[in-house]
Amino acid sequence: MPTNMRCGPLIAWVLLLGGALIAPVYAASVGMLGVTVQNLSERQLCAEKDNVSLAFSNPAVTQFRIEAAHPVYIDMLQRDNFAPDWTACDIKPDPAAVASPVPPRKLTIYEDLELSVVGISYPGFWRDHSVPVRIGDRVESGFQYLQVWVRANERAEEVLVLYPPDGYWRARPLSPAHLPWSAYGSSFMIGPVEDITAPEGKTRPAVDIKSIVFDPKSRTFTLDFVRGGRATVAISKLDRTRERLDVAFDAPISGRPFAALRSMYVTEFNNDVARTAVLETGVNSWREEPVMGFAGAKAATDVWAGRLVPSRHNTSAPDMVFEAFSDGTKKPPEWRDPFVK
Repeated sequence: MPTNMRCGPLIAWVLLLGGALIAPVYAASVGMLGVTVQNLSERQLCAEKDNVSLAFSNPAVTQFRIEAAHPVYIDMLQRDNFAPDWTACDIKPDPAAVASPVPPRKLTIYEDLELSVVGISYPGFWRDHSVPVRIGDRVESGFQYLQVWVRANERAEEVLVLYPPDGYWRARPLSPAHLPWSAYGSSFMIGPVEDITAPEGKTRPAVDIKSIVFDPKSRTFTLDFVRGGRATVAISKLDRTRERLDVAFDAPISGRPFAALRSMYVTEFNNDVARTAVLETGVNSWREEPVMGFAGAKAATDVWAGRLVPSRHNTSAPDMVFEAFSDGTKKPPEWRDPFVK
């Protein structure tokens, strides 16, 4: 185990709760690049709308890491809640989706003894953008989202979701032993983030993907972007504590964010993310703030977004960590570089 484990003031990555040890997140970012983090969040009453938005920028970054880690209270959690909450929401179903006689399409694109990839398509998704998906010699398209399932602990679990039409991802670790399942929470984007106009006339941040290739052996996605450039996203670690994704670009992304976090906050007791903690270059302590008051950062090497107390919405949803930003000259422990054969 690496000796340079990261620790923060309130964010107790090593915490003894209910007799079980929450494993730490490694200090992967010591001496690495700092990035600009912009908080574009807006207050909202509807728990089913993404109103939390953090954008990450640095024209030198070609590699970084994202981790989805169980919240520190996970071992104390006896009852989960991941039902939708439509209180104070003005969201209406798409008339085309309601009227459509076409049932959702579900297709297993790939399956082996350890992993499967399933594509789901249904009418009424906000963006009509078909992206081809290739696994081996098989090419399919027209999916609203892709599910990655793994077999572990004598059952199959869905651990990663990618929405090809708008480039959103969701990740979750394997469920803790005392819970039958754990929820997804925050979404994130990887690649050149831009504002795309939705059918209702408003704009949404999205990543325009041209094509997707998945290699089951290395558990790596390769994304080609409409704006040019390529990224790989590798599942480099997955267990009952965290899921780690190693991200690499073939060239830096300038003039726009290279990644973004999207989530929801209504109140401290009704959210998918409530607090942030940032470690910046030249500063020897974490800066912690409520997510809606987060002032952003100019040179963040590590960014944590999560919860310290349970929420009634997606109670078991993971915290998110963005770290190990690099121009390729320095790599964190256990880094998997997909562009080096």
